[in-house]
Amino acid sequence: MAYKIIFSDIDGTLLNNERELSPKTIQTIRQLKDKLPVVLISARMPKAMHHLQADMAIEDQPIISYNGGLILVNGKSVSSTEIPFKTLNALHNFNKNIDCHLSLYHKNEWYVPRYDRWAKREENNTRVQPEIKSNEDVLNQWKPENKSAHKIMAMGTEDQIDQIRDFLKENFPGQLHLYRSKSTYLEIANSNISKFTAIKYLLENHYEIGMEDCVAFGDNYNDVEMIKGVGLGIAVSNARQEVLDVAKKVTGHGKEDGVATSLCEIFKI
Repeated sequence: MAYKIIFSDIDGTLLNNERELSPKTIQTIRQLKDKLPVVLISARMPKAMHHLQADMAIEDQPIISYNGGLILVNGKSVSSTEIPFKTLNALHNFNKNIDCHLSLYHKNEWYVPRYDRWAKREENNTRVQPEIKSNEDVLNQWKPENKSAHKIMAMGTEDQIDQIRDFLKENFPGQLHLYRSKSTYLEIANSNISKFTAIKYLLENHYEIGMEDCVAFGDNYNDVEMIKGVGLGIAVSNARQEVLDVAKKVTGHGKEDGVATSLCEIFKI
């Protein structure tokens, strides 16, 4: 099968122990990039993906960020799906009582209520510096601009995250994707989008490539639909069991060049 496009998740899938691209990964992608598109697809904001694109020399390729909530082609937004402002406002009001860290993201804007250990950790992971502004001030800024969040990242104690999850499930059933990558992390996005819906949009509107012609790599819950739906969905060996269960192939560990190794085998380089 001659596959025509590659999609890869980033965290847990593409980066090494230093949360960087290994020389082998960079070399492999650079060898492939002129033969077929290589598209990064992540829960990250675009700004946290640009330096990785630059390392692999794929800056001209589209970006799928916020788990499909924002798709950029040639640096311009071609698809944008935010969390309803009403939902964001309700969560903000609920959170006043528990004071969980809520990071708010819109396109390349990232606001944190304070520069705490959660903000520092995310800054270290993504190489992006947040802007410090209270959640209330952000909402007051966004409301007249008719803007809301592409992603909310709740970070706190396990009990705080439990409370936020339960509040959102009870008050907005079926309206949100709630990705809990750790007991202390909860990523919140609009339920109308996913990595798979973003791939479908990009294929139909930008590439005219069939789903069966796609290779995709992933490791976490938000990758399940994508890995299951594309022509060749590949899980790294450290993936969640739910991803391993639907993958057509399993490659090496994400931190040990699993993606690069698999690409070399598939495309014989």
